Amino acid sequence: MFPASLKAGSLSRLLGHWRGDGKSEAAYRLLARALQLLIMDGRVGLGVRLPGERELAQALGVSRTTLTAAYGQLRENGYLLSRRGSGSVTHLPGGRDSAVEADDGKEGDPLIDWTAAALPAPAGLWEAYEEALRRLPAWLSGIGYEAMGLTCLREAIARDYARRGCPTRPEQIIVTSGAQNGLTLVLRALTGPGDRVAVDHPTYHNALGAIVRNSCQPVPISLPEAGWDLDAMDAAFRQAGPRFAYLLPDFHNPTGRLMDEPTRRELVTLAARTRTPLLIDETMVETGLAATAPAPVAAHDPDGHMIISLGSASKRYWGGLRIGWIRASEQRIAEFGRLRAILDMATPVLEQLAVTVMLERDRRTDERRALMRARCDRLIALLADALPHWRAPVPEGGLALWAELPRPDASALAAMAQSLGLRIAPGPRFAIDGAFERFVRLPFTLSEPDLQRAVERLAQADRSLHRRAAHGLDSPVWTVEADRVI
Repeated sequence: MFPASLKAGSLSRLLGHWRGDGKSEAAYRLLARALQLLIMDGRVGLGVRLPGERELAQALGVSRTTLTAAYGQLRENGYLLSRRGSGSVTHLPGGRDSAVEADDGKEGDPLIDWTAAALPAPAGLWEAYEEALRRLPAWLSGIGYEAMGLTCLREAIARDYARRGCPTRPEQIIVTSGAQNGLTLVLRALTGPGDRVAVDHPTYHNALGAIVRNSCQPVPISLPEAGWDLDAMDAAFRQAGPRFAYLLPDFHNPTGRLMDEPTRRELVTLAARTRTPLLIDETMVETGLAATAPAPVAAHDPDGHMIISLGSASKRYWGGLRIGWIRASEQRIAEFGRLRAILDMATPVLEQLAVTVMLERDRRTDERRALMRARCDRLIALLADALPHWRAPVPEGGLALWAELPRPDASALAAMAQSLGLRIAPGPRFAIDGAFERFVRLPFTLSEPDLQRAVERLAQADRSLHRRAAHGLDSPVWTVEADRVI
């Protein structure tokens, strides 16, 4: 397979104002650093072919010598691989193609991946699979393609909605291969190229990726210090005319905040008034640390005419259970089912049976909630000790802290942490156009020993980054000398 290619215009827009004040640093160094941060931040993926030197130099308004020097520095640092006739392809130091597999820690001290806000499987999942295997023979005489999902699972999901205060019929449910698959299904059904989709800002990074990959334009609605700004949402709905709004009211990812009942009611009224469908992501609904989420937003639109709800077993039980679902009106569900036939056909039967068993046995998450509260408290204490100049408020739920840095250098911190054997997710991952450089998302799903090691490396990265800034590692004299050599 050929690697994906990035056009010069697109890369130029991603780089934005890469020069900064540009007073004391050579242009090639500034450009190389900006490109490296894009790679480390994930805004330019691994294995992506960058534009040719002449093409990108013209797009950026720099000399080809500057561009050649910047690419050369990236190759020297291990962030580009270049072969004659094949161009330059993004890479990570260490010779691996995957950041997850890269061993950038010290010898004998492997990389800590602190980017995944997910839990290991709970007690009882093994038994659920055993029960699913016992039930499987009843399905083996059929063809196994159930585009809408197994009836027993749709009934179990409908009962779970009713338990949470939202009466639901099984015909209002379609089972998907995870929530991400459900989001893609909604995008394919409701949008076309160039359509707008309103989103919380910040928001879940994989949702942003799905919106952009479907050739849609995300419209950011900034979150205030607390809660949601419905006035700003009203203005965005009226002015931008989005095809729908993607919102996370249940322990929002990444901030962990929870939308209260009056706001939910007013949100549905607003959606009806502006005729803006809402896609409500409920994947985090069972991750409350203290509070329990109010009744679903869909409870205020029981027939599902304005509200489409997206659920998942991944955060509730285990990421390996690639089972999600959509709740909407029966008419919309039928539409999704017709589209499903040309996308991925159906969801594996065994996993559907396992989730059915988990829901039937009402596997509550009290023990996991207590575990997460303990780890959240531990992480906050570690950060207060090692990084007291950071601000890490206690979230209402979710699986991570949305920590605020004193300065807007989250992407630079991520790059420095990677060199010390720690991967973190900087704020721009959850943003549009590189916003939230003052924030990082720090999951508390690691074991306590790993949390301690991760915070130690994070504090070391913070010290190294600020020491470099304070002492001016690249002096003007050295910059001039480097330019002369090149």
